[in-house]
Amino acid sequence: MRTRALLPGLSARPLGKHLLATALVAAALTAGCSAVDPAGGGQPGAAATDSDTFGEPAAPDEVKSGGTLVMALSAEPDQLDPTLSRSLYSRYVFNAMCEKLYDVDAQAKIVPQLATALPTASDGGKTVTIPVRTGVKFADGTAFDAAAVKAAIERHLTLAGSGRKSELGPITSVEAPDATTVVIRLAKPFAPLTAALADRAGMVPSPTATAKLGKDFATAPVCVGAFKFGKRVPQNSIDLVRDPNYYDAAKIRLDGLSYRIITDANIRSANLRSGDVQVADTLSASDVPTLRGEKDLTVLQSQSLGYQAVSFNVGNVDGVGKPAKPVDGPLGTKPQVRKAFEYAIDRAGLVKVIFNDLNTVACSPISPKSEFSSPAAQACSPHDPAKAKQLLSEAGVPTPFPVEMITANNPDSLRLAQALQSMVKDGGFDLKIKPVEYASLLDQQDRGDFQLLQLGWSGRVDPDANITNFVGTGGSQNVAGYNDKDLDALLERARQSQDLAERRDLYGQAVTKVQADSPLVYLYRQRNLTGVANSVKGVRVFPDGVIRVAAAGFAK
Repeated sequence: MRTRALLPGLSARPLGKHLLATALVAAALTAGCSAVDPAGGGQPGAAATDSDTFGEPAAPDEVKSGGTLVMALSAEPDQLDPTLSRSLYSRYVFNAMCEKLYDVDAQAKIVPQLATALPTASDGGKTVTIPVRTGVKFADGTAFDAAAVKAAIERHLTLAGSGRKSELGPITSVEAPDATTVVIRLAKPFAPLTAALADRAGMVPSPTATAKLGKDFATAPVCVGAFKFGKRVPQNSIDLVRDPNYYDAAKIRLDGLSYRIITDANIRSANLRSGDVQVADTLSASDVPTLRGEKDLTVLQSQSLGYQAVSFNVGNVDGVGKPAKPVDGPLGTKPQVRKAFEYAIDRAGLVKVIFNDLNTVACSPISPKSEFSSPAAQACSPHDPAKAKQLLSEAGVPTPFPVEMITANNPDSLRLAQALQSMVKDGGFDLKIKPVEYASLLDQQDRGDFQLLQLGWSGRVDPDANITNFVGTGGSQNVAGYNDKDLDALLERARQSQDLAERRDLYGQAVTKVQADSPLVYLYRQRNLTGVANSVKGVRVFPDGVIRVAAAGFAK
């Protein structure tokens, strides 16, 4: 029904042309991270690309109680505050300690979590009602109820530096008429709301903890979850312990979870093989064939909803979310220079040489498997170095044109950067690589302290969260500082539309507009590749990219 298209998950009832030169191949052999890192990679072969292995839930009789599962993370999570967090890696930790109003299942469908049913809409989509659980407690013993949800949403909307404000849309008020009912009132219909509430915007911090800690909530976060915060050693580890207050505690087997920061993919794989860790995220292309051959290991894989891209600073002078200002230099002022950079990139070469054809070319923030995809959304500029040089000449830019790109300082990110460096040289660019520690990279991008940034996005089920936050004026993750009134109008219409076909067409138009101005250049869409020791049962990874370990246990 059309109401369903209005809010995904909402109840409709009351409610390359040629491969890279020798230098690229050499770069591939020597050394690819983001709000998700680009490591990706795996074994060659179409069968591997087409096959998804999400993992299976653990049967009660095959796991024992106790033990601490150790998971290797390819980058350090940023703030463990659902309102302020920006990275995929914090989502891994949140999945075990901060439940949401809604979640995403293996089919990328939205399902209730702390809510008891999908939302219902009334008043033409401007009033959304959400029923929430009873008998639930936060890790600090505070009762979970509709008032806590109201406080959480209001915090997401008002806290300085919030990454959730633009995700939640035109909310005018949030009400809790009783302990089990939340009513959200909107200035106008907002199609992506339910999908937003299936991610960090739907997480509910303890009101007791937020009142006590304020913006320092991340130092001792408290939510509803199978596990609660234990301790954090910066740049080293995050430890969680089983929460006895959890409403479904009887189903939780593990005593604890320990997330270890291991940025080198080869070392993550070595730790997985040795048994020092039981789960490792973001396996690399060179390691996957060997790991698949290990009798004691399993490789989980699923197609990502996200993308890897490079972002140009075209207006981020005073920091993300602040009004855009002109950025001096051709990269900021001349779209044809940014478009030339795109023509200089051989996406197919990247996917083949760096990732053994496991990942796929991406020219858009919309996955081709999405119901919102269209020919316009998947249009792609060819690899054409001669065209790149022509555009640079037309822009009056001398060649080789120097560009500095910041990227995460781990081997996989550097390998990708070196590949880009090699290929864009033929298009008239002199790409200089500046490696930065991952947490510093996030700070630097927010400040606008970059010319070019390599960073990706893990993806969401509704395309609005993959586009508007990044290129819409004032978007919470619009680190490029891009703004265009015509694009904003398209995105706003798509947010309000109740018709799937109309939204699909509008997003196709939006992608065409973004590709013309090129504030972001999309590179490829990676597969989620996770290594799991067979000594552990119940680890799962869905298309949202989040590794689910809370319900896992050690095999009997």
